[in-house]
Parts: sequence; C-alpha cells; structure tokens
Amino acid sequence: MTNNDIVQKLWNLCDVLRDDGINYSDYVTELVLLLFIKMVHENTEAGTLKKHPLPEGCRWTDLNTKSGINLLNDYKRILLSLSTGKDGDGNTVHDDPLISAVYADAQTRLREPRHLEQMIKALDQIDWFNAQQDGLGDLYEGLLEKNANETKSGAGQYFTPRALINTMVACLKPEQGELVQDPAAGTGGFLIAADQYIKKQTDDLFDLNAQQQSFQRNKAFVGIELVPGTRRLALMNCLLHGMEGDEEGVVHLGNALGQTGASLPRADVILANPPFGTSKGGDASITRDDLTYKTSNKQLAFLQHIYRNLRPGGRAAVVLPDNVLFEAGVGTDVRRDLMHKCNLHTILRLPTGIFYAQGVKTNVLFFTKGSPTNKQQEENCTQNVWVYDLRTNVPSFGKRTPFGAQHLKPFETVYGDNPNGQSPRKEGEWSFHSEDIELPEETKETDENQGVDERMVHSRWRCFSREWIAENKGDSLDISWLKDSDSVDAANLPEPSVLAGDAMSELVQALGELDSLMRELGAEEEADGQRVLLNELLLDGSPK
Repeated sequence: MTNNDIVQKLWNLCDVLRDDGINYSDYVTELVLLLFIKMVHENTEAGTLKKHPLPEGCRWTDLNTKSGINLLNDYKRILLSLSTGKDGDGNTVHDDPLISAVYADAQTRLREPRHLEQMIKALDQIDWFNAQQDGLGDLYEGLLEKNANETKSGAGQYFTPRALINTMVACLKPEQGELVQDPAAGTGGFLIAADQYIKKQTDDLFDLNAQQQSFQRNKAFVGIELVPGTRRLALMNCLLHGMEGDEEGVVHLGNALGQTGASLPRADVILANPPFGTSKGGDASITRDDLTYKTSNKQLAFLQHIYRNLRPGGRAAVVLPDNVLFEAGVGTDVRRDLMHKCNLHTILRLPTGIFYAQGVKTNVLFFTKGSPTNKQQEENCTQNVWVYDLRTNVPSFGKRTPFGAQHLKPFETVYGDNPNGQSPRKEGEWSFHSEDIELPEETKETDENQGVDERMVHSRWRCFSREWIAENKGDSLDISWLKDSDSVDAANLPEPSVLAGDAMSELVQALGELDSLMRELGAEEEADGQRVLLNELLLDGSPK
C-alpha cells in the first residue's frame, strides 16, 4: 500500500463520520488528533522517536484495546491530559510544552463510540511498516494536501502546491547552519521542504557534528502562524519530519504583522506564501509600528517584513498576487524600497488555477539583500530584473490538468545554480516552439516588445533593466509581452450596443436561473419581490 493509497483510505473514513455530524473540516481535526497518537506509537515501535514521547495512559495501546462508552470517555480524558499536562484529579501527567502546544484546547466532537472504534480499527489495519519506509511525515503531508484540494476552504489561506514549494527551495538552496524563516507558515510546508533539502545535501545530517545536528533540529527553522488549529497541524507535521524547534516548537503562534513578527531574528533564507487580502482589524490587523510604509494591504506589509528581516546577503522567495506588482501609492513606494535595499533579480509569473481560489493571479519574487557586489549596500541594489512568464498561453490547471514539477523545470534551468540569481543568463532561451503553441500571426505591440527581435518576443524569458522599469512602467513590475492566443483583437470587436445587448442577455439568463433556484428552495415570496425590483430596474434604471 503506497502513501497515496493510505491517504485515500484515511480520507474515506470521513464517510463513517457523517452520521455524527462531522464535515470535512471537522473530520481532518478529528483524524489528526487520533492519527498523531498512532504515528507516535509507530515511531516508538520503530525506535525512531528520540524525544517527546506521549505519557503513560495517553498512548495508542490505551485506546485500541477498548470499546463502547469507556473508549470514548477515555479518549476525551487523554485529549484533556495531553492538552493541560494534568489528569482529572490535577496530578501532573507530563510537562512537555510542545505536546501541550500540539494538543492545546483539543477536544472531540464525536458522540458515537462506534465511530471512534471504527477509526481506530481502520488505523490499525494500515501497513505502517511500508508507510514508515516512505516517511510518516510525507504521509501526513499528503493528508493535508488532500484536505486543501477537497475542501477549498480557508478565507484567504491557500495551500501552496508541493511542486512550487520544491522549486522555490531548489532555487534558493538553503544550507546547513542558515536560519530559515516563514512568517506565514501555515502547515509548515516551506520549512519542511527546506529541511528535507538540507538533509539530502548532508546525508540526513549524518555528515554534521553533534552541535551542527542540534542546530538543524532545534534552531535552524522558525515559522509564525496566526490560526491555532493550523499551527497544531504545523507542529505535528514538523515533529513527524524530525524537526523539534525550541520550547514553542518550530512554528510559533502569533501574528507576523504584530509584535511577534517584529521580534523575529534576522534570517538567512525566507520562504513564504503570505495570506491574500486586506486587513480588517481584530487579531489579524497590522499592528507593526516598525514598517516604513503604512498600509492595510497585508501582502505589502508582509513584503516589507520579509526584505527588512533578511540579513545582509540573505535571500528570499515569496508568492505574491498581481496587485502587489502594480498597485500605486504605497505599493509603488514599497517596490522602490525593495529594489533599493535588495537585488530583485527574478520574477516568476505563475499560471492561474494552481491555487484553490480560482482566478487568483500570482507571482514569485526572488531577491537578495544588498547588491551582488556589496551585501551592505542599501540603495540601487537592483540593476536588472529577469521575468519568466509561465502564465500566458498555458493551460488552466486544476483536477483534470494537475500542475506539477515538469511545468517548473524549464524555469529552474534558466534560473541557474546560483541561489542569488547570478548564474549566466541569456535572453531568448526557452522560446516557444511549434509543439508548444501555435504562434500568433501578429506580434503584440507593446512597449516591452519595441526594438526586440521576433525570437525574444516569443520567449518566456526576458530581462528588463532597472532604468527601463522606472521610465516605461513607473516602477510597476506587472510586465508581460507575450500575445495571448485566446485574446480578442480590440479592432475587431462588435459595436458597443451589440456587446451591451449580449451582456444584458447573459445577465437576464443568470437572474432567471437564480429565480428558479430560490423557488426550488421554497423562497417564493422573496423571489417575487426580487423579480418586481428587477423589472423596475430594467424599465427605468432605478427601483421605486
């Protein structure tokens, strides 16, 4: 049984819990609380668990031998003991702050003992020996990815595709002894990928001495996550990958745009996919007073934190939506400050559909603190920006067309081996070929294409000087030059009245479908009211 088979088997258990009123999101929480106990048991049996064992009375063997109401009551007791460190009588059960953090406020919503018993039996039937060979942490990662893919939930929190994470890590090449940070850690994907990359370079850390190994396990990685439930997943994920962190774990609970972020040490490497959206106050508000440019745009605030928090010579790769590249006002100020203090050497324009919020257009910005010749330099550090367009004339990715490592390999090739983007680069490489796309008959006439030969125009890989960006784009970094094969030629558009009529027709059709839906749901009166309002709007443009 492969890890993918196990993930699917675990996911299918959700069907068992529907009668208990457990939805997908709740199910993942229920499963991981139980699954972590099982995985600690498997690691203990295999002799791979060195630290953070679960206390007596709170282990897998205290669950899988029971049934009925006794099982459910004991499980509730175990969760409380793991969370608080004490039993029902107030006696100390454990004093491990990391275990307490993993199980903070943990409680089950299960009401039927038979459902818990079914989950336990299903976990016991899995071939954990083979799962151990592939790595229990990777199995856990697969479950998290499955949850993100199936539920499409999260209010601005997006699951970063594994292929993209691996490419960003491979380009930056984190090394042993460097401090790697993610200020928007989520479930810990970037930090774990960086750890795995370093382990491959050091024979799973065996090439390091004891002091170096201790640093890698306990101090090399730090992340911040705002949501307690997501942080729980991250802590479990890191522990299962052999990453322990400090007394708070690898991922700390807090707000990177608040005091927690301000107190972070300078990092050698920062990898991040900050949450999209605008701060609306509350716990997620931007309370930092050390950021130069005040803004309610969370991505602009995160970007400031990232390039300010790098050590001289430190490097970063960060996923950002398109608006960060072209937003005026504070956005322009932040981009100029970034290009002053850092060498913004590479931008990867990502295809749409790879995140679980359709239509979100994103990019990866790669930059290094200081200039290529002077790490301490704080002005005019960016001389040239290389742009790789992996968006134009690329299929829309989704379940039927999954986004994978093969789509990113050409970018990794032209990026080069130098993690600071200083490998020899050549414009025109990775041009379109006939098997990739049928080239448009006419070249798109843009400022970006003026004076550029045909081979460059049809290349995905172009270089733009800092002066050109300032003079021609007003310091906007929203740079595109390829003609979209599906785009409509503005010169051949129908008359405005025809376009308006088509739009009205589509609108009326959509409203009719909504009207039918409301009536099927039993909301006839509301549907009648909306129809009257619509008729008034169509007649004279204003409701009475």
